[in-house]
Amino acid sequence: MSALRSLYHYLLKLPLKLLVKCNVIPNNLTDLNKIDANQPIFYVVRYQSTSDILALQSACKKLNLPNPLKKVCINGKYFPRVFCLEKTKPVFTSSFFTPSKRPKTTAIEQGFTVLTQHGLTPELNAQLIPVNITWGRTPTKEKNTANVGTVIADEESPTWLRKFFIVLFAGRDTLVRFSDPLHFRDVKEKHGDNEATAHKLIRIARFHFYRQTISVTGPRLMHRQQMFTAMFANPAVKKTIADEVKSKNLSEAEVKKQSLLMMDEIAGDYRESMISVGSRVLKWLWKRLYTKIEVNNANTVRTLAQEGHEIIYVPCHRSHMDYLLLTYIIAQEGLVTPRIAAGINLNFWPAGPIFRKAGAFFIRRSFNGNRLYSTIFREYLGLLFERGYSVKYYSEGGRSRTGRLLPAKTGMLAMTIQSLLRGIDRPLTLVPVYIGYEHVMEVGTYHKELSGSEKKKESFLGVFKAIKSLRNYGKGYINFGEPINVNKFLTDNVPDWKNSINPLDPQKPRWLSPTVNTLANKVMTHINQCAALNGVSMVALILHATDNKALSKAELASQIDFFLQLQRTAPYSDELTIPPESGAELLAEVIALNKVTVNEDSFGEIVSLDQSAALEMRYYRNNILHTYVLHALVCRVLECNSKANTATVVEQVLPILSLIQSELFIWGTPKDMAINIELSLKALAQLNIAQQDINGNWLLLDENNERAKARILAECIDETIQRLAIICSLIYRLTPIDKASFEDKVVSIAKRLCVLNNINAPEFIDKKAQSMLITSLQKRGYIEVDATGQLIPSESLITLKNMVINLTDIEVQQSIAR
Repeated sequence: MSALRSLYHYLLKLPLKLLVKCNVIPNNLTDLNKIDANQPIFYVVRYQSTSDILALQSACKKLNLPNPLKKVCINGKYFPRVFCLEKTKPVFTSSFFTPSKRPKTTAIEQGFTVLTQHGLTPELNAQLIPVNITWGRTPTKEKNTANVGTVIADEESPTWLRKFFIVLFAGRDTLVRFSDPLHFRDVKEKHGDNEATAHKLIRIARFHFYRQTISVTGPRLMHRQQMFTAMFANPAVKKTIADEVKSKNLSEAEVKKQSLLMMDEIAGDYRESMISVGSRVLKWLWKRLYTKIEVNNANTVRTLAQEGHEIIYVPCHRSHMDYLLLTYIIAQEGLVTPRIAAGINLNFWPAGPIFRKAGAFFIRRSFNGNRLYSTIFREYLGLLFERGYSVKYYSEGGRSRTGRLLPAKTGMLAMTIQSLLRGIDRPLTLVPVYIGYEHVMEVGTYHKELSGSEKKKESFLGVFKAIKSLRNYGKGYINFGEPINVNKFLTDNVPDWKNSINPLDPQKPRWLSPTVNTLANKVMTHINQCAALNGVSMVALILHATDNKALSKAELASQIDFFLQLQRTAPYSDELTIPPESGAELLAEVIALNKVTVNEDSFGEIVSLDQSAALEMRYYRNNILHTYVLHALVCRVLECNSKANTATVVEQVLPILSLIQSELFIWGTPKDMAINIELSLKALAQLNIAQQDINGNWLLLDENNERAKARILAECIDETIQRLAIICSLIYRLTPIDKASFEDKVVSIAKRLCVLNNINAPEFIDKKAQSMLITSLQKRGYIEVDATGQLIPSESLITLKNMVINLTDIEVQQSIAR
């Protein structure tokens, strides 16, 4: 019998090799230390299916795990390595052809027998690894919707005939997900080695596989027309329609027609077939665009999905590539693709229909007081949450033109919280996502827009031109940040928030706006916490801190090493990803991307940025500037003070760091920041940049090379210090003055400094950036408002001003004074 089974497996291998392609998701098994190779290893799968076993065999081979077709020997007895929970359904289910009960597998008997062996051998600790095999991504459909796709949709215990079609049509999109091993010894000690324990193990495994499958395929798919019907039955929508009929003197039919047009404009039309085709096209595209796409911390999201959380992805927005890249990565990581909130500007032919079928739903840039549209959009979003669909939206509201994170637009976050006030009983969890690139296609366009050019409308011709100019763009980065459980956030900040729940008509309680603002800032901070350092951004940051945006190749490589070592020793955050390469290796990659100019003289090679490259590279510098601000301020304080003890450094760094915290979305409370300042000092000492004398005073070492490294690091914060110096000096001369006029004056001085001190930075003269800094000074009491609403300096500002002026270059001080 065993020989016949082996022959059967052998004969099926060739056709399955042609039809099946496994995408292996090892989950936590990437850390192979969790598996003890000296102890027996078993696998548990859902179905007793030859195609599943052979797919498992292929996946195990990729991970160098034991062959599932080979038996395990324990105490001289041989056991099948694979536990199968269910047999396939018979083709004919009528009682005339089959008995009423489905044939059982031997999984319980296998589990019980292996458990009992642990009572005989104390050193035995067999491992059971759950492996979920999902054929295709087709979700189950709501009833009364005819869809041929359901013929090949994965389902509980399919018949062998149905499984044949599943393998035939969905075999190239097979996901094999390994979970953490379960140790039989732990089970025996906690629950015993009786048959009841084996039954419990099987029940847990069934539920485990069910939750994993839902996280891959998603919940039941609701047809678009069904969504419209559900929307018209929604109490809030019905009430708004009735109010529109009364207030605008229109017939109910006319208002319903308007509503239907709005729903049609907003709603997505998700098709799994589009995701499948799109994944293949994008896989081809990414191989030609990027040398590598690095993904970090995806397992956290898989765990959330498996635990039943409603996942809302909140990424930063750098490029139109974000829509495609993040959705592709989510699918490749074994998660259901989200429904994506896209700007209405992307709803042009043919991109609009394609995006819509890939799950996009469209939102207008402004609701303009349109209550009907606002209600329909809010309730559509609530319906997505209620049905369990994951969602993705860009809280910045648009792509960053400077490379820095933009302040969050709070509309989508407010509607997310209002969805909870409708009575949704599932936990809503925001997943911040950092998206980074070594090359952003639109950077050139961004600089034109910042210089005053009109923003071009997206079109098919623009997409075609972008595709024509495709080239090597280096690496892409997708980092999933620390999740934010919205339910818990509300409980912590508004303990009685559940009193505002109203399923029929969710209200806007007083606490909503301030709570949403706090949540928005937390989201953006979490995005910055999981930033990705890379060669391009490091070179951009360093060269922009030099006088002529040039360094010798050897100096630049050494400076990159120093910057990397500083983050490895005192990292900005635990989620920050740091490249493992050396400075020389990263620099070689940047040179290969043609991001810098390399010239050679008799002393060696010089790496520099020409005027055009300097503008472009400034974008990448701004991607990671926030990660070095604290270190840069510490170096600046040490450079400008001959002696400073730890308390003095903290006293000078902390106020400035707090002022720019909201602008750069820097994480941490004042206590956290003070601790990090001390860690920075210790790191500088460890890297032989600074030292502490016998009196406890910190000073930079005099050695030229090390002093140069500290000086370049300190220059990274130079422009921020200058902007702060302008504001602190100008308020004394112009007080009292209204805020709008003061912002204009600050921008005028900043523009003059750009000419006098050769500063070419769009954000340096950005009115919004100056406004944020002035607002921050107001919030912290450095600038006050008098009885007439005019800005005046407070008494505490003089201390800050003197400290800032001390940290500002003498030439800049003179320019401001003049």
